[in-house]
Amino acid sequence: MNFSFQNHRRFVMNSYGKFAQNAWKTMSPSQYELIVDPEAWFTSLGKEAENSVDDLQVQIAGHDTPGETYLEKVGRLNNAKMQAEEIVRAEMLTPQPGELLEEEPEDEEPSSMSVALEYMKEVNRQHRDDLEDLQQEELEREMKLL
Repeated sequence: MNFSFQNHRRFVMNSYGKFAQNAWKTMSPSQYELIVDPEAWFTSLGKEAENSVDDLQVQIAGHDTPGETYLEKVGRLNNAKMQAEEIVRAEMLTPQPGELLEEEPEDEEPSSMSVALEYMKEVNRQHRDDLEDLQQEELEREMKLL
């Protein structure tokens, strides 16, 4: 058997994949059971999530501001990463309500988990809208400077 570090590394699940796998096991066990190769699927999903966090983090952080100190920049970048991770976890790494087979009967109160998930999604939608507004304002400011 020819086994190299590179081949092994390709199948190592990152923290995003592990989070997603645990979320699916907990929130939608019957759907989780339908995944043919969970290790490969969540490893791949984790890599996609990592790329999404990286891209979103850059967008959220924006450009350096004039007069920004080193510590302010570190804080801004750390905050951007945490926000990006929160968004990706809610949108990519947890089963969406339509994917959940274990639906609650309509006559029962929703579980605290589903209420929290809906709240998180609404916060993320609002955050994306605010981010788009800020980007539009920045673009308009840049256009005025030209």
